[in-house]
Amino acid sequence: MSELWLRLPVRSGVRLATAIVALSCGALAATATATQPPIGNAREGRIIGYTCLGCHGIKGYRNAYPDYNVPRLRGQSAQYLYDALKEYRSGARAYPTMHLQALSLDPQQMRDVAAYLAGKPVKARPVPAARVPAQAAVCASCHGSNGIGVSPMYPTLAGQHESYLIRALHEYQTGYRKNPIMNAMAASLSATDIRIIAAYFSRLRPGLHTVPRPLFKWEVKK
Repeated sequence: MSELWLRLPVRSGVRLATAIVALSCGALAATATATQPPIGNAREGRIIGYTCLGCHGIKGYRNAYPDYNVPRLRGQSAQYLYDALKEYRSGARAYPTMHLQALSLDPQQMRDVAAYLAGKPVKARPVPAARVPAQAAVCASCHGSNGIGVSPMYPTLAGQHESYLIRALHEYQTGYRKNPIMNAMAASLSATDIRIIAAYFSRLRPGLHTVPRPLFKWEVKK
């Protein structure tokens, strides 16, 4: 922790945000097992979550306005996807389409959909600290130097669309997404910092990819 702190640029708020993020990540990761929801049923989720593929099952699909790639989900942590759906449902993430999608699901259905969309988690070897840009060093406390979340509650960033990562960080900066750890971390970032962080994690491999989509709904069987 102290070594990471010293390596970061001396800029107002950066060191304090680094301390908050690193300590908070460690404390939350220690309780991840206790808070992890029951594993969802991916076979059920494949039926319930078919409409999700209208956006997340198309390679390179972009949100119209603002313009950015919708996130890749295959290989993501199922717990993180479940938690994200809860945040869309509660309004902690302000996005009307996802809010309505989440409202249509009960807690077990959200677990099932999350399990289906996640598939098998991405696995990769650690990246040497020397290869991690200084701007992304604090992110590695939760998201790993190789972009793989250090706990199921933290999202994997490796291979995620660069434009989506930039958009997500802007939303944490403005409070459009509400998360104490991410809001504190993003507050100290410049536009250049955000571009460097997004570029670094988006280029890591192995990484996330688009959920395979069957051609017709009747091809999805239990």
